[in-house]
Amino acid sequence: MNPSFDCVSPLPDATFGSRVSLAGEGGTAALVAAAEAAPQAFPEALAAAGGLLLLPGMTAMAETPELLLRLSRLFGAEVENYRENLTPLNLVHESVPEILVVSNIPPASRKPPALPTPPLTAEGSLPTQFPHRRGWHTDQSYRRPPPDISLFLAVHPVPRGQGQTLFANGTAAYAALSPSLKSRIEGLEGLHSLLGAGRGRDAVLAGETPRPLKPHERPQRQPVVRTHPVTGRRALYLCEFGQMDWVDGPFLGMAPGPHGDGATLLFELMTHLTRREFVYVHEWNPGDVLIWDNRCLMHAATWYDADSEKRLMWRTTVSGNPGAAYAGERKSWIPLAEAGAAAASAG
Repeated sequence: MNPSFDCVSPLPDATFGSRVSLAGEGGTAALVAAAEAAPQAFPEALAAAGGLLLLPGMTAMAETPELLLRLSRLFGAEVENYRENLTPLNLVHESVPEILVVSNIPPASRKPPALPTPPLTAEGSLPTQFPHRRGWHTDQSYRRPPPDISLFLAVHPVPRGQGQTLFANGTAAYAALSPSLKSRIEGLEGLHSLLGAGRGRDAVLAGETPRPLKPHERPQRQPVVRTHPVTGRRALYLCEFGQMDWVDGPFLGMAPGPHGDGATLLFELMTHLTRREFVYVHEWNPGDVLIWDNRCLMHAATWYDADSEKRLMWRTTVSGNPGAAYAGERKSWIPLAEAGAAAASAG
């Protein structure tokens, strides 16, 4: 990496990821300025680290959120404006609309995921492997093109031991598949669905009627094996129960629904992808920034005691290089009328 930065790889108890800090003295603003002076350093470090960077000690971003925005701009052509993409406004930062607020503090009032059943493994450790661990996904995969990079700042995390974020390395998991399974999933497409649309596995099993979807809400197909546009490496690109479509999917061309052969394959792939050797568990400290590549990693949130603890996290989302398979596509999640007005304004 650029000599302005210290880089330690891999992250603790993992086989991927890097911890990056400014060489010598200097705080958050100095690190961001140094990154802007060498704009390829962080994107190149992210690719070299397998898609995950940790920047500790970025506490000044909580007081100066523009620093998070400046850092985000190094990773792509577009930092998403959450006031323009149908996100509920109670989840959008009041002064920086590119920041999504992930918090149990009103007005966001976002609940944490439930504890796994049982809450610990037989060895007494944190569950990470599917299906014991639920909630594995990649950000906004129900969109085409899906986003490239996410940045997550711990403004006020909960105490260590709860509220962790888990990451699974889709590149390493794909490389470890058997030749026969690689052949089986070559060219296969998954069908990804908007959360809360009644098309998740639990909703289908409960017999719920999926709600009618507007054109910009419809499920989107995505390759199960995705070629990274920067590294050229292939990775599994999946989600599990909630963000795959279990009415017409989870995979196109296979028997749909929770009892079809597509479901059997998804269980097999997800169980493999979340094996412990492919997973990193992050325990949050105040001021931690994690930068992850949605094109090759999955992640999952964990439970925390929301009745006793307050948690405040900020996320930005960066797009611009999803790969050749998405070249020239309009954004599926923007209503046509709005997309036409935006194009006319730009012209």
